[in-house]
Amino acid sequence: MSKVYDILIIGGGPAGYTAALYGARSGFATAVLEKLSPGGQMATTSDVENYPGFPGVVDGFELGERMQEGAEKAGAETFFAEVSKVDLLADPKVVETSEGTFLGRTVILATGAHPRKLGIPQEEALVNRGVAYCATCDGNFYKDKVVVVNGGGNTAVGDALYLAKLASKVYLVHRRDTLRATPIYLQRLKDAGVEIIWNSVVSGLQADKKLTGVELTDVKTGEKRVLPADGLFVAIGQLPESSLAAGQVATDKAGYIMAGEDTKTSVPGVFAVGDVRTKAVRQIITAAADGAVAIHYAEEYLNEK
Repeated sequence: MSKVYDILIIGGGPAGYTAALYGARSGFATAVLEKLSPGGQMATTSDVENYPGFPGVVDGFELGERMQEGAEKAGAETFFAEVSKVDLLADPKVVETSEGTFLGRTVILATGAHPRKLGIPQEEALVNRGVAYCATCDGNFYKDKVVVVNGGGNTAVGDALYLAKLASKVYLVHRRDTLRATPIYLQRLKDAGVEIIWNSVVSGLQADKKLTGVELTDVKTGEKRVLPADGLFVAIGQLPESSLAAGQVATDKAGYIMAGEDTKTSVPGVFAVGDVRTKAVRQIITAAADGAVAIHYAEEYLNEK
């Protein structure tokens, strides 16, 4: 018979491993199920500059490994396994993986989200070499440079305003003739010197080891032109990794798992932490905070049982 863990965590990013650290330190049998490597999205970022305690930069992969090491030192276990199916309504809860079936009295969903990509040639190859998906994470690398932000929602506008404080020139490219963002932002963009390019899409990238230009296509005329640029920030939304739990826990219309600051989902004993839950700010530090909070309420749930 499979061992029943007190706390079973799906996802080994900063949210998952913080939960594992706090869970193990509280004396609970705790396991993390991670399909690739510790760190989640963070592991794909070579230079993390905004995590407390690390002045300068720290490699995201290294930070992920340190989080794993800390959790395991406290007594948590890690299994590198891809989860294929969950039954969150069962008691104990059942998680089927490539390495067998795991049982948990509580489950913490720390599956994260990934940026929606443009899907154009060279996009993947130029990540961290001119193409980025998080302005607050990577904006500092583009001081006094020319950058393009692609998108028309609040995130894209927020990115453009943030980058305008750093870059020498910021272009905001949007496929329509009006922004989806809150109208008040229009004046702020103008005041910040952001130039909006309407009715256009990013259709190609030019590079010489690093990004040198962004090809734009006018959606009305089909006319193409190249905008010289050092950086492209893609801000067309994120896709939450919530399909595993679909139909079992409540999600919002974008697919994020509905869980408040207490990280509780619609199913007792199931918690959602980090980028997969509904929240306003998605950063490493807020993901880690979620992990600590989830253990507080998981402990409360386990004590009540």
